[in-house]
Amino acid sequence: MSAFSLQSSAFVGAKVSAKSSARNQVKSRASLRVNAKADGPVIIGLAADSGCGKSTFMRRMTSLFGGKASPPEGGNPDSNTLISDTTTVLCLDDYHLNDRQGRKESGLTALNLKEQNFDLMHEQVKALKEGKTVQKPIYNHVTGVFDPAEEIVSPKVLILEGLHPFADDRVRNFYDFKIYLDISDDVKFAWKIQRDMAERGHSLESIKASIEARKPDFDAFVDPQKKFADVVIQVLPTQLIPDDNEGKILRVRMIMKEGVKFFDTPYLFDEGSTISWIPCGRKLTCSYPGIKFFYGPDTFYGEEVSVLEMDGQFDKLEELIYVESLLSNTSTKFYGELTQQMLKYQNGPGSNNGTGFFQTLVGLKVRELYEKISETEVVAK
Repeated sequence: MSAFSLQSSAFVGAKVSAKSSARNQVKSRASLRVNAKADGPVIIGLAADSGCGKSTFMRRMTSLFGGKASPPEGGNPDSNTLISDTTTVLCLDDYHLNDRQGRKESGLTALNLKEQNFDLMHEQVKALKEGKTVQKPIYNHVTGVFDPAEEIVSPKVLILEGLHPFADDRVRNFYDFKIYLDISDDVKFAWKIQRDMAERGHSLESIKASIEARKPDFDAFVDPQKKFADVVIQVLPTQLIPDDNEGKILRVRMIMKEGVKFFDTPYLFDEGSTISWIPCGRKLTCSYPGIKFFYGPDTFYGEEVSVLEMDGQFDKLEELIYVESLLSNTSTKFYGELTQQMLKYQNGPGSNNGTGFFQTLVGLKVRELYEKISETEVVAK
């Protein structure tokens, strides 16, 4: 295994030129040709704690399939479901066993596995996989009660997002690809302080108490699911600023399990090598503390993985195309598509750091995985 550190150089420039030429041979088209097999939807799972960016991730991912994901037309305005021509996103909060009052009576939180109706979840996911229509409950986050059920038609791509997508082994067996958003305690704390103190007037003590009260159940029931994930996006405090505790500069790692069917792991420069790269200079604008990338092999829960890492943030998002040109196996359909998608959501959370960067990259990989499984071509605009 080789290891080396790179600055911007003639070697990099030559690689950019070669890859640019190759990617320019792939032309953008402007339609979606559908020829999906009759064996049900491709099913994607996304697990994360509350407030960790699942909604933003969903917008980035579903937009790659074309069309706008919106609540069911003419349905309940408080529905948690998002539907487009190709994708349906179900929020697994709809499979809570009890409503808010019921949980008060049971004394259990919504993170506890005993408060999830896994039997119904399994029954309905199985039915959707078989191409059937289901009547799914709606958990109303505003009122805390269950609203009348809504009709869900089996889609081409079914995405299940929530606290417990991989906790039940019966449901877990239906997934074609599994993703976990792993936000470190330090970053969660920094984010919650920024939001609740600045925007909601909460005291530091009340914020700490809220986090500590939730943590045991999160550690017991949600966090263990990341061992089942095919990709983990891990958000950590930066290592570029000593003792940073503001959570504004992030170090983000994309941990990719090896040997996953229909998934070729993206890599930087040289597949299988260990790369540490500081691109800041004439080709990338970087204010303090700069940007650092890492790529290399590792192990995660005893399994072989590859890791892509970005520490820092982009000053000029359009310059991301320079970094994109040095990555391989990105599953883009034309040169600069990853950068284009990042610019599309440039006002969204994490758009200038590794959070948005790796969420977009995972979205591109999911689109390719869908194409391979369904033998359907999604043609990018």
